[in-house]
Amino acid sequence: MRYVSDLPYETKEEENVSIPAADGTRLAARIWRPTSSDQDPVPAILEYIPYRQRDLTAERDSIHHPYIAGHGYACVRVDLRGTGDSEGVLKDEYLEQEQTDAEDILAWLAEQPWCDGTTGMMGISWGAFAALQVAARQPESLRAIVIASFTDDRYADDMHYMGGALLSDNLAEAGTMFAYGTCPPDPAMVGDRWRDMWHERMEGTRPWVLEWLRHQRRDDYWRHASVCEDYQAVRCPVLASSGWADGYSNAVTRLLGNLDVPRKGLIGPWSHKFPHLGEPGPAIGYLQEVVRWWDHWLKGVDNGVMEGPMLRTWMQDSVPPSTSYEERPGRWVGEPSWPSPHITSVVRRLTRHGLSDPVSETHTTPESAEYTEFPEGPEEEGAGAGEGLSVQSPLSVGQFGGKWASYNAPPDLPYDQREEDGGSLVFQTEPLTERTEILGSPCVELDLSVSEPVAMVAARLSDVAPDGSATRVSYGLLNLTRSETQSDPRPLEPGRRYRAVIPLNGVAQAFPPGHRIRVSLSTSYWPLAWPPPKPVLLTVYETSSTLTLPVRPLAEPDALPDQPFDEPEGTRPRSPVRLVAPEERWQVKRDLVDYAAELEIVKDRGTVRLEDIGLDVGCRAYERYTSLAEDFTSATGESAWTMSFRRDDWDVRVETRTVLSCDEDQFRVDATLDGYEGDRRVFSRTWNETVPRDLL
Repeated sequence: MRYVSDLPYETKEEENVSIPAADGTRLAARIWRPTSSDQDPVPAILEYIPYRQRDLTAERDSIHHPYIAGHGYACVRVDLRGTGDSEGVLKDEYLEQEQTDAEDILAWLAEQPWCDGTTGMMGISWGAFAALQVAARQPESLRAIVIASFTDDRYADDMHYMGGALLSDNLAEAGTMFAYGTCPPDPAMVGDRWRDMWHERMEGTRPWVLEWLRHQRRDDYWRHASVCEDYQAVRCPVLASSGWADGYSNAVTRLLGNLDVPRKGLIGPWSHKFPHLGEPGPAIGYLQEVVRWWDHWLKGVDNGVMEGPMLRTWMQDSVPPSTSYEERPGRWVGEPSWPSPHITSVVRRLTRHGLSDPVSETHTTPESAEYTEFPEGPEEEGAGAGEGLSVQSPLSVGQFGGKWASYNAPPDLPYDQREEDGGSLVFQTEPLTERTEILGSPCVELDLSVSEPVAMVAARLSDVAPDGSATRVSYGLLNLTRSETQSDPRPLEPGRRYRAVIPLNGVAQAFPPGHRIRVSLSTSYWPLAWPPPKPVLLTVYETSSTLTLPVRPLAEPDALPDQPFDEPEGTRPRSPVRLVAPEERWQVKRDLVDYAAELEIVKDRGTVRLEDIGLDVGCRAYERYTSLAEDFTSATGESAWTMSFRRDDWDVRVETRTVLSCDEDQFRVDATLDGYEGDRRVFSRTWNETVPRDLL
């Protein structure tokens, strides 16, 4: 990254700014703005997240907020109610209170003498969720948003219930927020109130996983703040981005296809990172794109920002399987609109010996299956021919599946799929005679039957090299009890024939000549997804089952120059002093004596000193997923965090631990929260609760 200091505007930074919410709660903010804004007001840009602007995101924030401020904007980083130095308690994600607070903040910003009355919102992940959700509420001052790594569907396309199947990231994210939401404010900012505020947070917190497990269907809890419920509510321009290695690879194209406002989409090879910090590379000059967006929509500059393709994306070349990549080879391509008129849906049938040659082609994409609740599901007597192909996958299928949303640290991408395929039904093409490129969401439609009333299918698409190595390209999950509707699931009738549509995550991928395209189907994908209560025998009637690929013709012009983006740049970050080295680990273990299996993940940032505020900060996350032989009720997940803060005689830490286990009928949550001042434990609470399994 190129660090720049010569910017169009001289800026100043204001910390410990207190913004009032309507109920009197004070929300902590940091502001970067041009010094000239005292005389010449500028638009204000809000980033609104729960991750502690004074310490935990200070380094990251210092790269892009001063940069954007240096181009003539007031950049405002606000901690959500109950996080960082803001007052109150954070009780869950995306609540009505969170969004009304955001509206209060925007109104306050618009009234400041250094603001010209117009605002924008930006962010990644939670910050992008917040911007999109608030945009749908149409606050008066909000003129445009910039969002990265987000979803418009909180139930089926977030870390909760992919295809109605429970993701282990449901536990992992709940564990993350269990820790972040119970950290103390900084006495240097809030004074002697810090201890009372801290204890209020710990007293007012419950493990969020309990609430998320109580909503195993798509209900009003998930419909709230899911913009897919009403795209027309968003009335301001949207610049949306994500990465193919991220868990949020689908929402960009859904917004492009469904919004009725000026919009642009950008999808790179990245994991859960801002594009200017993108890993795997190449990272791009994203902040320059953001400034152009703000200049046009907040200042009225005629800079051509809406010219060119609606979607710019990285067409990934074939790579060997690896859990981490520094760079993904490929090229940038552009599409004029979405769905693209250039994409052809190519259908191949599953056969006893693999995948057929294409049997049909249309100029519509299968991606529309992402928006439906899979209406096809009734029994089709006599559909298909033959006895079908059957598999009952072991719990080991999924141990090399990687993380639902890659962070690229520790290495967390899926590894070689050959071992996974040993417990799956596998269908593949003959070696390709020419290069094939896909762009969009592949789709698997199955004619099937199962042996149990609760079952899931994991469908994986892989690029198989001539040496047999298999790189996972995309995947999708479907809880078959929700194949007709995600809001009113029904138990399956063993032996009955059903049709099920499984949309896979969107992707842009090239398959070279000599490689094969493979579809793999399994009845478990642990620990990425929670297994059903019992092992399931799946039978697929292959002659009436299909794979649909969104093929981008090779003759189609890319509509972009070879280098459509500038080099990544930003302002020089605040660099902390490292006191304790970080630790990263991702280990799969199997014991062939008692047949215990384990995935252990360590993400320890070590301890750093933020010299400008004299604070030492430590952050360690630990996850562990275990199972025993083929006992599907032995699946257990654990998420544990330690967060520590030390300055002079102020020495505090929070330790959290959440364990999720199950039997055939219910989930069990055992959680602990401990707060320490020095070595003295000053707070402790334990939860031991059960939640019934709802056809899951």
